[in-house]
Amino acid sequence: MIEQRKKYSDLIKSLPNPGLGLGLRSKHFNYILENNPAVDWFEVISENFMDSGGRPRHVLRQLAERYPVVMHGVSLSIGSTDQLNKVYLTKLKLLAEEVKPLWISDHLCWTGVNSLNTHDLLPVVLNEESLKHICNRINEVQDFLQRPVVFENPSTYLTFKQSTINEWDFLRYMAEETGCGLLLDVNNVYVSGFNNDFDPVHYIHRLPHDKIVQMHIAGHQHCGTHIIDTHDRQVVQDVWKLFTLAWQLTGGVATLLEWDGNIPEFDVYHNELLKAKQHMSNIFEGGLGAEVQEYNEEAVSNPVNFLVNDIGVS
Repeated sequence: MIEQRKKYSDLIKSLPNPGLGLGLRSKHFNYILENNPAVDWFEVISENFMDSGGRPRHVLRQLAERYPVVMHGVSLSIGSTDQLNKVYLTKLKLLAEEVKPLWISDHLCWTGVNSLNTHDLLPVVLNEESLKHICNRINEVQDFLQRPVVFENPSTYLTFKQSTINEWDFLRYMAEETGCGLLLDVNNVYVSGFNNDFDPVHYIHRLPHDKIVQMHIAGHQHCGTHIIDTHDRQVVQDVWKLFTLAWQLTGGVATLLEWDGNIPEFDVYHNELLKAKQHMSNIFEGGLGAEVQEYNEEAVSNPVNFLVNDIGVS
């Protein structure tokens, strides 16, 4: 077990930094294939391709020939008390063998129980019992896939009374015990910090920076009393400030922009990602505040509405 943990930890440390990437969305399939835009890499939602054939899989194969690809999942449900879904893991492994992603990632969350899927990224209780349970499951998953897995901090809206470990420490212990990698979603840190009354700057300082393989940035909706992680708009300045801090502390890792609702045309999407370049050279000076935005539609938390059946429409 110790040898395996060290093996996975060493693999995490050796992963490349492909640069600035975008989440692949079906709306942009044709544009990407026809124009070969200057994007460093793409992140694909694993579940969108595991059971699909025809055009979606054809598009993915073409994309993987032209760009580095990372597989990002939303259904591993590492925090559930259900048995791990070996059918799901087999499909994930087969897709990885075909696509040859730089790495595979998912979330520190659970998505269902009793074989039911809520299609949401639900928070876990953060205590010693759940840490042991989740670490055991990560070990099992990594041994099945024969590679380390990278786990993302979720956006949350409450703190369980049963939680006795801070999330940043939970992630650190988890990485130390299993050799897994971490995906730092900077926007989620900001959202969760506001909703759960913790300092997002302290959170990022306390993470094990050498375990962070990738970062996410995204937009959110500030509703006054709470913030909802919507991925449906531009990144706010406070999240960019936190990105600057995280960039400095990690030494710079692969960074990806998520945009899952009200998805704009590709050029708008890409230009938002490229803003990251100016923040890489900035110096973090603190001074975070709550940027309240106007919005006309109800927000959706942890959006997974990109898991759609019409992905094959040209």
